[in-house]
Amino acid sequence: MPPAHRAGFVALVGRPNVGKSTLLNRLVGEKMAIVSPRPQTTRTRITGIRTRPDAQVVFVDTPGLHPGSGRLAELMSKVAERAVEEVDLVCFVAEATEDPARLDHEALDRLRSSRAPVVCCLNKIDLVSPKSRLLPLIAAYRVAYPFAEIVPISAERGEHCDRLLDLIVAALPERPAYFPPDTLTDQPETFWVAEAIREKIFRLTHQEVPYSCAVRVEELTERRRPECLYIRAVIFVERESQRGIVIGKGGAMLKRIGSSARTDLERFFGIKVFLELTVRVRSEWRKDDRALREFGFLLTS
Repeated sequence: MPPAHRAGFVALVGRPNVGKSTLLNRLVGEKMAIVSPRPQTTRTRITGIRTRPDAQVVFVDTPGLHPGSGRLAELMSKVAERAVEEVDLVCFVAEATEDPARLDHEALDRLRSSRAPVVCCLNKIDLVSPKSRLLPLIAAYRVAYPFAEIVPISAERGEHCDRLLDLIVAALPERPAYFPPDTLTDQPETFWVAEAIREKIFRLTHQEVPYSCAVRVEELTERRRPECLYIRAVIFVERESQRGIVIGKGGAMLKRIGSSARTDLERFFGIKVFLELTVRVRSEWRKDDRALREFGFLLTS
C-alpha cells in the first residue's frame, strides 16, 4: 500500500524579528514573505504552500506575538492569536541566542489557547558556537512549555530545516490536498505586489517612516504592446513630511523603491513589469478602521 497522504495548516508564531518570514520562505522554497532586519515587518496573515508527493503543508506566517498599542497593533495581535487557534500544528519560533533565564513567558502563555501540538524551532543556531551552548536553552524551554518537539535550526542557512519539515508532515492528519500541486499561495497577485513594494520601503527608509506606510495596488493588467505587466500602486503615509521622505529629492527615493521592487516582481511573475508609484497622505490611517479595511488589515469575522 502507498503511504497515506497528509495535509494541514501550520502556523509560524513567535516574537517579532525571530525569523518567521525567513523560515516560511525556506520551508516553501520560494520567497513568500518580505524579510527585513526591522521588527514587525509582517502585518497580516501570509500563506505559503509546500506540496510534496506525500503531503501538502499550508504555512501561515503571522505578525509577531507582542503586546503593542494602537488599532493596527491590536489587529495584528488578533491575527496571530487566531492563527494559533485554527491550525493543525503550531511552530513557535524563538532565537537560539536567548538567555535561558529570560524566556518570554508572555509569548508562551499565548500558545496555551492552541488545541494543536506545538513544536519549538530554535532559530539562528548559526550564531551559536559551540553548539553545546544550546543545551541549557533547550532544557529551559522543556520546563516552560510542553512542546511536542524542540528543533534547533537555521532558517537563513537551511540547517535542519528538512528535518523540521519531515516532523511537521508526520504531525499532520491523513487527508487529501487542499490546493492544486502547483499552488504556492492563496493570496491574490495584488497582495504580493504590495508586499514587494513595502519591503523596499522598509529597506530604504528609516525610523518611523516604514511603519507609517501602506500600499494599495489600484491596477494590475497585462499589456501586449509592449508585452508587460502594468502595475499602478499608491503608497499611503500619515504626514506630509513622510511623503517628502518617501519621494526624496527630485523623486530619487521613490525611483529607488520602484526600481528595486520591479526587479523582484519581474522575477516573481516572469514577465517585464512597468511599475507606476505615487505617494499620498492619509492622516493617521493606522487608527482609522475604514482605512485599515481598505488596506486589508481589518478582520471581517
